[in-house]
This record gives sequence, structure tokens and C-alpha cells, in this order.
Amino acid sequence: MTPRVVAGLIGLMAAVAAWQVTVIPVPLMQQAVGPVVFPAAVVASLAVLAAIYAWRAWHDREVDLSLDEGQTPLPGATARMAWLLAGGVAFVGLVGPLGFVVPGTLCGMGVAKAFDAPLAGRSLLVCGAVATGFWLLFAQVLGVGLGPALPWLF
Repeated sequence: MTPRVVAGLIGLMAAVAAWQVTVIPVPLMQQAVGPVVFPAAVVASLAVLAAIYAWRAWHDREVDLSLDEGQTPLPGATARMAWLLAGGVAFVGLVGPLGFVVPGTLCGMGVAKAFDAPLAGRSLLVCGAVATGFWLLFAQVLGVGLGPALPWLF
């Protein structure tokens, strides 16, 4: 892919993210900092970075990283991408019935495997601790409605 195509894809992602921020429901209680502020700041940063990258790509200041004739990707690239996507799909598909922590742990393990970590007890413990930490921080401390940590807990 050329830098201009990548810039277009990043711009498209920024546009979809901006649209998603507009559909976040505003709470009935007036708050100084509502649930839209942080996502809007992240999306605005993404849009600025996308614009900078697009400008640099248009003026041929970005390197074309597409493979030249005779080059091949690193071995296992397809398997790495499959593990990464499998982790994301597991999270999206299982977060409803299993709560946040189990799908978050599975997602983390898919990402870890994509970066060559072994699927062992240590990965399970680290990913489980990270998923639990995220749930505690966002659901309990910040009050973001992530649902239950586990389906049998309230």
C-alpha cells in the first residue's frame, strides 16, 4: 500500500470514530466533564495525526513500505494476524455472555500470541490481571458501564 492509501484509510478510521463519538448518549444530569470529552479528545488527536500524515504522504515525505520485487514478508505474518484478529473477535463475541474479564483475557492472549508470547500459564495470569485491572479502573473507579466482570457477579 502506498502512503496515500494508508493516509486515506487512517482518515476513514478517524471519520468513523468521530461519528461514533456523536452517538454517545449524554447523561440527563449536567456534568462538567461528561462521557464524550475523553473519546472526543482521542478522536480529535487521531484526526490531527491523520491530517499530518496525509499532508506528508501527498508531498512524498513518507516512505513507501510496500514490498519491492523479490521481497517477502516475515515468516508467520499470516498466523500473527490471525491470532490478533482471533483475540479481537473473541472479545467482541464473548463480552456479552461472559462479562468483561474472561473475553478481555482471551483478547490479551491473542495479542500476546501475535507477538510470539507462548500460550502458557504466565500469559494467562498477566492477561487476566490486565483485564481485571482495566475493569476495576473503568467500571468501578470511573463508573464506565462495562457490565459485570464475570456473568455470575453483580
